[in-house]
Amino acid sequence: MLLTAKVRDRTGLERFIEREALSSSDLAAQLRHEGMVVISVTESEGLSLKTKKGHLFSRRRMSTFSVEMGLRQLSSMLSSGVALLLSLRTVSEQSSTKKAKKLWSDVADRIYGGSSFSAALEENIKTFGAITVRLAEVGERSGELENAMRRAADQLESARNLRTAVVNALVYPVLTLLMTVGVCTYLVGVVIPKLGEFLNESGAQLPGITQLLIDISHWFADYSFYVLLFAIAAVLAWFTVRQNKSGREFEDVLLLKLPVVGKILRVAGTAVFSRAMQIMTESGVTLLDAMVSAEKILSNARLKRRINEAHLIILSGGSLSDSLSRAKEFMPMLWHMASVGEVSGSLPGVFEETARFHELQLAITIKRLGILIEPVMIAITAVIVGFVYIAFFMALFAIATAG
Repeated sequence: MLLTAKVRDRTGLERFIEREALSSSDLAAQLRHEGMVVISVTESEGLSLKTKKGHLFSRRRMSTFSVEMGLRQLSSMLSSGVALLLSLRTVSEQSSTKKAKKLWSDVADRIYGGSSFSAALEENIKTFGAITVRLAEVGERSGELENAMRRAADQLESARNLRTAVVNALVYPVLTLLMTVGVCTYLVGVVIPKLGEFLNESGAQLPGITQLLIDISHWFADYSFYVLLFAIAAVLAWFTVRQNKSGREFEDVLLLKLPVVGKILRVAGTAVFSRAMQIMTESGVTLLDAMVSAEKILSNARLKRRINEAHLIILSGGSLSDSLSRAKEFMPMLWHMASVGEVSGSLPGVFEETARFHELQLAITIKRLGILIEPVMIAITAVIVGFVYIAFFMALFAIATAG
């Protein structure tokens, strides 16, 4: 269950801590072990505004960019010889948002209370990410925490750039399509009805193309409510299905099979996984732990399942290349390169090459997509507008001839 504890830390500061625990007594024992005085433990009220530190806005996750900047600052200070606790306090003081200040301050407080750095990060694993926590563990063991935090920041930056690229690639055609639909809706719903009234008043026999245009306008006026209702129902059904685990995977499989979108998602998924594996294996994270952490940063449910299945195959004695070869949704280069890396003993290097190639391929694909979509949408809009103008002028010609 999710519990909220009011505690007093070693500095005498009273604050609230929200954690998952089996019971209130279990959470109290954990906090006392960390050197805190437990004042009270209550069940969290979720998004209720009554919770002192758990109101609606505090539940929103901090942006990955803020986390990345904090990790880079922390790495710079550690590499310069500044102590970890002082570095964390400085990162907190220099943070630009209250949420970031509180996050880094909480990490510092937990370390001051006797917790390890990686354990302190794990308390906010949804914000820092599983990869950052694993890298912190390795950095603590190896004594190279500054390098580990720099690599964690690099991973966040790489994932953010890829995510932004994919979103831009998918949003641009959608926006262009919406603009086209808007133009068509305005013509059919506003311009054509007025045109029809003007032409009907003339009493002339309208050409077939003009009559077709007016009939389309009448159909749109009669059934527009039902079309809108169907569109809203379809969107709601889409989001409802995505709330279910199997439903989300079904939808993600369909997305991967789409002609253009599917290719972008497959390339992006391969790049994200390869880059995460390169950073973690290069830092000393074990292969199995790296796969578990890399799985968590993938957004596509089918790709996540494939990595989980590959992890189980390796646990049962299989090789990495054999396990990845069954993940057909990833690009084929991934498992071929993994096979080479296993033989040569250079997995970080082959993962880096795989990530670099697919990041470049993604950038080129997105650029080509933008170049192709814009003229297509312009052509479609031009055809529709041209059709309306031709129908209008043919009707005027028919009226003039009849007169």
